[in-house]
This record gives sequence, C-alpha cells and structure tokens, in this order.
Amino acid sequence: QVQLVESGGGLVQPGGSLTLSCAASGGIGSIHAMGWHRQAPGKQRELVATINSDGSTKYADSVKGRFTISRENSANTEYLQMNSLKPEDTAVYYCTMLINDLTDISRYWGQGTQVTVSS
Repeated sequence: QVQLVESGGGLVQPGGSLTLSCAASGGIGSIHAMGWHRQAPGKQRELVATINSDGSTKYADSVKGRFTISRENSANTEYLQMNSLKPEDTAVYYCTMLINDLTDISRYWGQGTQVTVSS
C-alpha cells in the first residue's frame, strides 16, 4: 500500500522560509510526476508546482521566483522550498505523486500540512 507522508509545515513570519518534504513508501515501482497543491480557507485547491521525472518544473505565477520544487529519486521524496513567504501563502499544502505501484499508475496524495504566514 503506497503512502505519502508530509512534514515541515508550521508558523512563520512574513518574509521567512519553510521547506516541506513528502516521502513515499510502500509498493512503488517508479514515480513519474510529483507536485504540490494548496488550499486556503474558503478557496479551491490550487496547483503550486510540479516536477517531472526528467526534472522539468512548472510553477503557479503567484509563487514563481519564491518557491522551488525538487525531488530525490533514490529516497522517493520531493521537497518544496518556500522563501519570501507572504500571508497569502497561508494554506494547507498537499503533495501528490503519480506512481506506478506495480499494478497500475495512480495519483496519490499526502495528508496535508498547515503553513501559516503571520506576524
């Protein structure tokens, strides 16, 4: 059974930094795309960043130049480095991975981690 476990959320002041991690475990054959989404109170879930197996990345306009997504394939882990954080970045952040779990290719989600940007 594939599981994604997130860590690294918390409370940070505006202008500060946080790094989120997401590690996959279980019956993993290979991992294709990875990504991060977020959902703020009263808003729809939005895509923040993605990274493909070839290392190519995409970012939402609202985080370009401030956030960096990366992956460590040997550890089945992805990261989201968040710099120059703003109050509007406050949300629950969810990692996702497109995983070949030896029977099918499915999208898996992490449990979510709260990021709060406030003074």
